[in-house]
Amino acid sequence: MLDVTRRNVPLAIAGLWAATRAAAAQGRIVLHRGNDGDPETLDPHKTSTVAEAHLLRDLREGLVIHDMKGEVVPGVAESWTMSPDGRLWRFTLRADAKWSNGDPVKASDFVYSFRRIVNPETGARYASLLYPIRNAEAIHKAAGGSAIEDLGVAAPDERTLEITLERPTPYLLELLTHQSALPVHPASVARASQAPGRPENWVTNGAFMLKEFAPNSHIRLDRNPHFHDSANVKIDTVIFYPASDLAAAARRFQAGELHLTTDIPADQFKQLRQKLGNQVRIGPYLATYFLILNSAKPPFDDARVRRALSLQIDREFIADRVWGGTMLPAYGVIPPHIGNYGERAELDFRHNSVFEREEEAKRLLASAGFGPGSPLSVEFRFNTTDNNRHTAEAIAEQWRAIGVETRFVETDFRTHFAYLREGGDFDVARYGWIGDYSDPQNFLFLFQSDNAGFNIGKYSNPHFDALMKLAADELDIARRAAILREADSIVTTETPWIPVLHYSTKNLVSPKLVGFESNLRGAIPTRFLSLKA
Repeated sequence: MLDVTRRNVPLAIAGLWAATRAAAAQGRIVLHRGNDGDPETLDPHKTSTVAEAHLLRDLREGLVIHDMKGEVVPGVAESWTMSPDGRLWRFTLRADAKWSNGDPVKASDFVYSFRRIVNPETGARYASLLYPIRNAEAIHKAAGGSAIEDLGVAAPDERTLEITLERPTPYLLELLTHQSALPVHPASVARASQAPGRPENWVTNGAFMLKEFAPNSHIRLDRNPHFHDSANVKIDTVIFYPASDLAAAARRFQAGELHLTTDIPADQFKQLRQKLGNQVRIGPYLATYFLILNSAKPPFDDARVRRALSLQIDREFIADRVWGGTMLPAYGVIPPHIGNYGERAELDFRHNSVFEREEEAKRLLASAGFGPGSPLSVEFRFNTTDNNRHTAEAIAEQWRAIGVETRFVETDFRTHFAYLREGGDFDVARYGWIGDYSDPQNFLFLFQSDNAGFNIGKYSNPHFDALMKLAADELDIARRAAILREADSIVTTETPWIPVLHYSTKNLVSPKLVGFESNLRGAIPTRFLSLKA
């Protein structure tokens, strides 16, 4: 976790704007971006949130990256080949790739980085994402005496990286765009871990480098002069502001203090669209908004209780009235537009009337022992944004109709996700999952019993686990999709997490900002943006 000293926020912001004016006077181009919140860490192997992903896309570059269209394009690797059996990938690194201190980026740096993330001592939540690599799972689980050197990643020379897989993986290139596959600078890892609050300790290889981090205020990144494409990076400085107060962020945008936001207050959407026109950008997103139920504790270990709570949520009302039509009702775990799949599993009551759903929910709670004399009490945790608060209030009001009493625990972005990550006790918790790659496995792996990093509700179903293992070993894409569809049906029916909404990307984009495009990944690398004078 990034351990930094908190500063006086008003003074920090005042000083920042003075510095920004001075930079403008010197002809430097400064981009002001809203972000979902403060990062818990800038270590790519310990990261887990979208807010961190936005920063890491600017700070580091992997073998491949997402461009502004959300398409996979070369990063540090200038080219790659795949063996006929799909198990060996060979990447050729560009000769001019450098770290922010001027060191060359070498294939051995990637070997070190892949070994580091699967090393169980690192404590990486996303290590399981790399299980397609030979021996990654065994090493991460410390099984069978596997040594870290057995990982299927090798550097025959300093510009060639070979990745050997357990099995053909159709989404490998998409996977390698993820922050878990980003490289770290071997010689500076220890220094950054010991004193993460010092920007000079973070040696990175992306288009930008860390200049300043003031928690609850801003993070400043400056253009990296050693970046291989630095001549085409038009932004000199990008400043990220934690913007969980979406109404305040919208006001700052309209005042010209922000050029870009990553979310919009849903209750102001129509007003903002009418006032700002095409500065309001809405697009499809590979993501689902969930309520996680703690399946390891009564009464949420009872499938009847979980189904009752899901039945009573009026998703159409929440999507239309709470989110202003900027989200889609979700009746399944997996969002639309997913790749390598067919028809998605959905809840069987989707087309039932609100009355029919409510009557079934009441019957289920009664059969589970809850009623007028003994109401179900639920603690509902969520991270603070206007949209999340309004959603929680709407759901609590809907649950009230079936005798559920709800109390809220509302914390900031960083605290909420740290609490869940560290295994804090809860009943119901708001969660969102953004697809790391376009494949159903990336949503279904959340429910595997051995996924300690992300199976936050501690759901366990041996048949589901067996299906996921079977799918991982299946080479035929159509048969694999059918197996995953069966697994999808299990978690949809048993409802360990309640799908509420499918996201859309929602941005306020200044007319001065050039190059922005909405995309399924929500990827907005600053290196592809520029500002009009």
